[in-house]
Amino acid sequence: MNGLTLQRLGRLLTISPLLALPVQASAQQIGEVDLIELTIAEAHASMLDRTLTARQLVEAYLDRIDAYDRNGPTINAIIMSNPRALARADSLDRELRQTGALTGPLHGIPFIVKDNYNTHDMPTTGGSASLAGSMAADDAYQVRRIREAGAIVLAKSNLAEFAFTALETVGSMLPGWTFNPYALNRVTAGSSGGTAAAVTSNMGLIGLGTDTGNSIRGPSSHNGLVGIRSTQGLTSRDGIMPLYAHRDIGGPMGRTVEDAVRVFDVIAGSDPNDPVTREADERRAASYMDYLQTDLTGLRIGVVGQIAYKESADPEILVRFAETFSVLERLGATVVRDFHIENLDELRSGTGCSRFRYDIENYLAAIPNPPVRTLQEIAESGRVYRTVLPTVERFLQFEGTPDTNEQCIRGRAQEERFRDGLRAAMAEYEVQALIYPSWSNPPRLVGDMTTPHGDNSQYPAPPTGFPALTVPMGFVRGETLPAGLQVLGDAWAEPVLIQIAYAFEQATHHRRPPPTTPPLPN
Repeated sequence: MNGLTLQRLGRLLTISPLLALPVQASAQQIGEVDLIELTIAEAHASMLDRTLTARQLVEAYLDRIDAYDRNGPTINAIIMSNPRALARADSLDRELRQTGALTGPLHGIPFIVKDNYNTHDMPTTGGSASLAGSMAADDAYQVRRIREAGAIVLAKSNLAEFAFTALETVGSMLPGWTFNPYALNRVTAGSSGGTAAAVTSNMGLIGLGTDTGNSIRGPSSHNGLVGIRSTQGLTSRDGIMPLYAHRDIGGPMGRTVEDAVRVFDVIAGSDPNDPVTREADERRAASYMDYLQTDLTGLRIGVVGQIAYKESADPEILVRFAETFSVLERLGATVVRDFHIENLDELRSGTGCSRFRYDIENYLAAIPNPPVRTLQEIAESGRVYRTVLPTVERFLQFEGTPDTNEQCIRGRAQEERFRDGLRAAMAEYEVQALIYPSWSNPPRLVGDMTTPHGDNSQYPAPPTGFPALTVPMGFVRGETLPAGLQVLGDAWAEPVLIQIAYAFEQATHHRRPPPTTPPLPN
């Protein structure tokens, strides 16, 4: 890491985040449209009445990236802006002028895309300098789907290198940490921290992240966003650089439930290039937008105290969590406070399969002329961040395939027991969804790897394959640091989770933009 970055980190760690905050202006106008916290529906209404163009929207977000990611607070979230974004915007504007209609449900919407999604027009690095310049032959399935729906890929965002860690967003491709826009000496969590920081800072309208254990829901929670991890098999993994392919999921990260669901509607479904999605078309809702409802009458929601009430949990987070109960009850739900999963610690243990070596080498085999072809070459490249290299070297010990490796065989059997145990508990208490804090502790200080982190996302969703999402739950530390509420259900239960999250959001309106990236002067 260069001296300037170290010097800046030292300065950030010694000042109060509040002392560093600029004064918030009221709005950033593009003609008659306010860019700050702009939603997809608002953007489309303005495009249709000719008060906003896709070009204006792209230019405004690029201005904010220049002002706040490259300069000013230097959030450090963006690896590369798309040099073709303005041309794409112009094409969409021409089509709207000619037809009078939007090209699709995401027409002209600028996306921040995590840099482990393949894009045919920009490199895909996984946050690692060992893959600098690596060009995929085509788009990842989800990227292709959003483009077909009219979206603009505005930029590729930073991530924890190879998506290895949930705790911070740092790697070798973009020197230095990605900083939390709510307090510049705090982490964004990992690994989709670049997408989270950019979207919460209004540097793009919405984003795509990936989640193997935490990495959509954790950064969303730490950055006041909504993040959706689908049922395993409802969304395609094709063209996403893998960590553990049997748990990898890509999905939306947005400032509102509605925006996230609009994207989810586009990306959910079967993909012939990903056999795990073979049931998706028959299992998915006709439209997940139908579940943006505010009446929760008849729903029973279980409080997972075994996850929430850890000894190391932050008291302020638990206060915010307790406040959700009365909100949900006012909306008509029954909150089951004594919900209990029998033998939870036993169920969650032994579900691992450390298959990264197998998966990344299969991924690289499909890349034309990759800079490296094996994990051994990555380890020997000298282009991996120093704290990441020991993990790369550990993964070199994996032998065989996921079908023959003994750890993976045992892990699959334990995952099935976990699914059965969780379903049995939900049936016993007659609940349709579960809630707990997405993280039991607020965002850590950058560089702090010793205090309790509070990550609750590693289980039960990833090992069971069940869906989960996070929605803003309020703020702690003098109303400065965000916290998130996680909602989990059985496989294919996304409609229920969306209904709960939307109703809660509309009743509380906890979301607010960070103070370090205010509206630019008009």
